[in-house]
This record gives sequence, C-alpha cells and structure tokens, in this order.
Amino acid sequence: MVDSAIAVRPLPQSKQPRNPISRKQVEKVISRSVAVFGVVFGAQTIPWMLGQLDEAQPVWLWIVVPALFGMLVVVLVLSIVQVWVRQSQGLFAILYLAALITWPFFVLPGAEVFDGIHWLNYLITQATAMAAIAFPTLITSIYLFLCPFIYIIVRITPLGGGATWQLAVLEGVYALILGSAIVIIVTMLRQAASSVDNAQATALDRYSHAVRQHATEVERVQVDSIVHDSVLTTFISAARAFTPQAQALAATMAGNAIGYLRDAAAATPDDGSMVRFTSLAERITSAAEALSSPFELRVRSVGTRSLPVQASESIYSASVQAMVNSLQHAGEAEVTRWVSVRAVAPGGIEVVIGDTGAGFDTSASSDRLGVRVSILERIANAGGRATIQSAPGEGTIVTIRWPHAVAAPVLEPGGNA
Repeated sequence: MVDSAIAVRPLPQSKQPRNPISRKQVEKVISRSVAVFGVVFGAQTIPWMLGQLDEAQPVWLWIVVPALFGMLVVVLVLSIVQVWVRQSQGLFAILYLAALITWPFFVLPGAEVFDGIHWLNYLITQATAMAAIAFPTLITSIYLFLCPFIYIIVRITPLGGGATWQLAVLEGVYALILGSAIVIIVTMLRQAASSVDNAQATALDRYSHAVRQHATEVERVQVDSIVHDSVLTTFISAARAFTPQAQALAATMAGNAIGYLRDAAAATPDDGSMVRFTSLAERITSAAEALSSPFELRVRSVGTRSLPVQASESIYSASVQAMVNSLQHAGEAEVTRWVSVRAVAPGGIEVVIGDTGAGFDTSASSDRLGVRVSILERIANAGGRATIQSAPGEGTIVTIRWPHAVAAPVLEPGGNA
C-alpha cells in the first residue's frame, strides 16, 4: 500500500515568555545601587566634614549637614520600597548643588580649608549619579559639567582655600571623570533595557499576529470540514439513496450533521475542557454501530487518561468521516470493515479505520476535500497525525494518532506496554 500523511503543525504556545530584563527592572537595580553607595560614600565623608566644622558658619552647617546626610538615608529607604525614587534622588542633587553654591558665602573669616579639599568634593560624584537617575539626559549632562565647574571656581577663590588653578582643575576634572563614567553606565544600561523591551514588544506583536493567523487557519479548516462532512456529504448521500440501506445512512448522516453544527456553534477555540479516552472510544464505537453497514469493533483498554476537548472532537469527526468514506467508496461487494481504538505509550490514543474494499491511489487523491481537510488537516491542527494506506483493489487503512510524538507500543490493561 502507499502511505499518505501530512506533517503536524505545532500549535503556538499560549504562555508568554518571562521578561529576562526590562527598563523597569534596570531602573530598580540602578536606583538601589546608587542609594547604597550614597550612604557608603556619605559615611566616608563624615570624618572630613567633622574636621572642617570650625571653618563654616553654624547656621549653614545646621541646614546643609542634616539636609544632605539625612537625604542620603531617605533616598536609601525610598529606593528599597520603590516609592518617590526619582523625586528623592533629584532632591538630593538639587540640595547638593545649592550647598556647593552657598559654601563660599558661609566660610568663617581667616579659615583655611582642611587639607586643601573641602568635604563637599567627596559627594560630588554621588550627586551626579543621583542626577542621572532623576533627570533626563540633557539635564544630567548639564549637571555633570556644572558641579565640577562651580567647584573649580570656588576652590581658586580665597574663601575656597585659594588653591592654584592647576590643583583646582585637577580636583574638578577628577570628579568630572568619575561622574561621566557613572552617567555613561546608567545611560547604556537604560538604552540596552529599552532595546530589549522594544525587541520583546515586537516579538510579542509578531507572536500575536501568528496566533491570530493560526486561529483563522484552524477555523477555516473547521468550517471546511463541517461543510464537507455535514452538508456536502449528506446531500450527495441523499441524492444517491435509492436503497433502504442508503436511505438509512443518509438519515443518520443528516442527524449527525445537525449535531455537528450545534456543537460547532457552542465550541470555543480556547476551551480548556478535557475528555477521557474512554468517552472518546465510546463515541466512536457508537457512531460505527449507527451506520448502515457493520464495522468490526476492536476496542482495547484505553486507560483513564484525558485529552483536550478540541482534540477529542477532531479525532471523533475524522474517524466518522473515514467510516463514511469507507461506506461510500469501498464498494458494494462483500467488504470487511473494522474500527480499532487503543491506547499507545506514552499517554496517547490511536484509532484505526480500515476496510478490504476498492481502495484508491493516494498520490492522485490526496487533495480530495474529504481526505485533506476532514481527516489529515483536521488531525494535524489538533496536534496529532493521520496517515492513509491504500492502493487500488487493496482496501484502505486510516490511522489516527494523538499526540503526534506518540510511538506505536500498545498499553495493556495493566498499564504495561
């Protein structure tokens, strides 16, 4: 005999992939990291600040010191709970800039800056990092250059320690380099996360489009199958019903057609209901017993497993169509017909419909609507596989297996292969 089969089309998975990275997750990691390092650098600044308390006016110290160091703690807490993250870090950057600008106006007369470096210089990088979190890129870039520039100008003045311009520029450029590195890292991480999000959004859009196309294709095959199985076949059988047997078959097919149309109207593609193998086997055997010509029933134990209702309907409809095709095309002479239902490992089911009738050339008939749509494509769209073995004068065997990956070993009633 010649084999005819159609490759299974895998159904799109309904589960969406979990985000490996996203802009929101990156923002959370960056903000918490900056907040933690802010507290660390703030703690390292305290000894320098304590050594310079006698160089600034108390009113400035009572305002600036609690504001800056207290804000570092507030930023850490808010970053952990992810509330007002940008607002708090932006506020720290603004407070630091205000402290940097007002610093020379509150230096006590005759005071010399401790060790030549003011303690605010140790927080300039942290302020720039928080500005990168809080502000857009343009404002962050302005802030990046503004703070070192102000520091250089103040350091050269007598109130800022009267440093040489070389020393002031060295300190300012050092702060600028560190701040630039942080801004670049933050910007690159944000761009990378945004690129991943955009790529994932595009992929999901394409996935959704593919799902819609697949659903449309499945619905088209279902409609074609119903039209062929329930309407065309019934009309053809009724037109040829000249004998009592043919009339009985046409009546049975008409009743089945009404049931198919009713079930199709009530069914939904995403129905998650399950059907036991035993129920499917009973439906197939009942359909075989209701037909005008007898089918030998060979039903073995199918176990207690279940399959999706859509797959069950596809297997049942394809099986009935194969039996009807046998009645219509196998010939009117003495023909042996049989239906076999069995469980196959692991966890699958197999239905075989065969006859010893006229047979046909599968290579010449594979495009017939009853074979291609009602059997092959219907089973393929349900995740299974249907094969047809036939040759002129040698009968026909239709084998339906679900799921497609299931092999041939048979499950005995005890569960052993």
